Amino acid sequence: MLKYQKVGDIVLVKRDLSQEEIEYIVNKTRCKTIVKYRGIVGDRRKPEVEVIYGSETETIHREYNCLFKLDVRKVMWSMGNIEERKRMAHISSPGEVVVDMFAGIGYFSIPMAKYSRPRRIYGVEINPEAYNYLEENIRLNKLENVVPILGDNRELDLENIAHRVVMGYVLKTRFFLDKAFQLLKEEGGVIHYHDTLPEKAFYSEGVYNIMKTAKDHNYKLTSYGIRRIKKYAPGVWHVVIDAKVKRR
Repeated sequence: MLKYQKVGDIVLVKRDLSQEEIEYIVNKTRCKTIVKYRGIVGDRRKPEVEVIYGSETETIHREYNCLFKLDVRKVMWSMGNIEERKRMAHISSPGEVVVDMFAGIGYFSIPMAKYSRPRRIYGVEINPEAYNYLEENIRLNKLENVVPILGDNRELDLENIAHRVVMGYVLKTRFFLDKAFQLLKEEGGVIHYHDTLPEKAFYSEGVYNIMKTAKDHNYKLTSYGIRRIKKYAPGVWHVVIDAKVKRR
């Protein structure tokens, strides 16, 4: 089965294509470029791609009435997170302060700022190229409540400010939980913790890591919900745990 995703006027695929398949996609989508997406590497989440048709890799993608400018050779675009981006658009509320610890080009920050309208979102990104697109996407969407920050979120000179912390990262997310709890307001708040976990370990690893780190910072977990975002590997899921905590 031929699977692909259109991002702006670029099509992303995950396998090699025959000439017939390339012609079919071009005729059906009117795309300017087709890119084979191999995956994401490193802490800066740089994509590994191969251009198999066309040459231009920068585009502007419209999703849920938000604009995202990006170059698919330079910054990641998650092909399976569409519903989660829509959900996060309405997760916050006016008056909240949010820290998006892995903001990228604004995948969660942009729709949240537009639809939930929190007082402020700090969008933190370590990859300079993604950060530049984050700045541009804030301007494209005419947002005034997103503050972009370039750097490692663990080195942020911010503490006790966030009602809500978004951790849109996988594989190593647990190593950033200490900073997430430092960012939370004194009375507590909500952490949206993403990770890749075996199905049998959603609680024993995911929820347990949150509970343990909460205790280390004198918080306690009061409620949580687990959502499956997409299959990551056989028996392994990309999940998000919405964890509500308060001071012990």
